[in-house]
Amino acid sequence: MKKILLVEDDPAIRMAIQDDLTFEGYSVDLAENGPDGLLKGLSGIHDLIILDLMLPGGSDGLDICKEIRKNNLQTPIIMLTAKSQDYDKVIGLELGADDYVTKPYSPHELRARVKAVLRRSNSKPLLESKPVINVGPLHLDVGKQECRLGDDALTLSTLQVSLLQLFMDNPGQVISRQDILDIVWGPDVLVTPRTIDTHIGNLRKKICTPDYPGNAILSIRGLGYKLVLD
Repeated sequence: MKKILLVEDDPAIRMAIQDDLTFEGYSVDLAENGPDGLLKGLSGIHDLIILDLMLPGGSDGLDICKEIRKNNLQTPIIMLTAKSQDYDKVIGLELGADDYVTKPYSPHELRARVKAVLRRSNSKPLLESKPVINVGPLHLDVGKQECRLGDDALTLSTLQVSLLQLFMDNPGQVISRQDILDIVWGPDVLVTPRTIDTHIGNLRKKICTPDYPGNAILSIRGLGYKLVLD
C-alpha cells in the first residue's frame, strides 16, 4: 500500500482529500502545519507528499519542499496552490516539486496527478533503455536514480531523472512537448506547457555548467527540445 503524506491546514480540505485517497487504497498520513509537515516529510517513509503552499507555523510549502530536497530526499511532491500564486508555482517547481494542482481542484484531477506521479517514480526505464546510460560526460544509473556530470554527482528529482533519461536515450533528436508529456507525465495527466518548460529549464541548469558549457537542452521553436553535447 502506497503511503502519502498530506500537509494541509484547512480541516475540510484535509478531510476531503484524506477520504478520497483512502477510498482509492492509499494510506494517508496527516500534518496540519509547517513544522509538523517538515518533520514528517524528512522521515523519508512516504511514497508521495501532497503539500499545501500556505501553511501556519513558520514554514510554508516552499520552505518544506526546499528542506526536503536539501536533505537529498527524492520523495515526489505535489503542491496545492491557489490560482493567484502563479509565481510561487514556478518557484515550487524550481525547488524540486514534481507537479502542482490549483485550488479549487477536482478530485478526479488530483487522483490523476497522484497516480501519474507514483507511476513515474516506480516505472520501469523509459523506452526500454539500458539501466545505465552514458552520453558524453553524463552518466545516468536509472535503477539507482543516480547521475554524474564528469566526476560530480548531481542531485536530481525523480521527474528530472525521467526527463534526462528520455533525452539521453535520444541524443541530438528533437522530442516534441507532446511526446515528453506522454512519456514522462503520462497521457492521462493535464500539464501546461509552462510546467514542462520550467522542469526542462531546471534540468538544463544542472547539466550545463561552466565546466561543461556544451551540455545543453535546446529549445527548437515550434518542434520541441533536443539534447546537444559539444
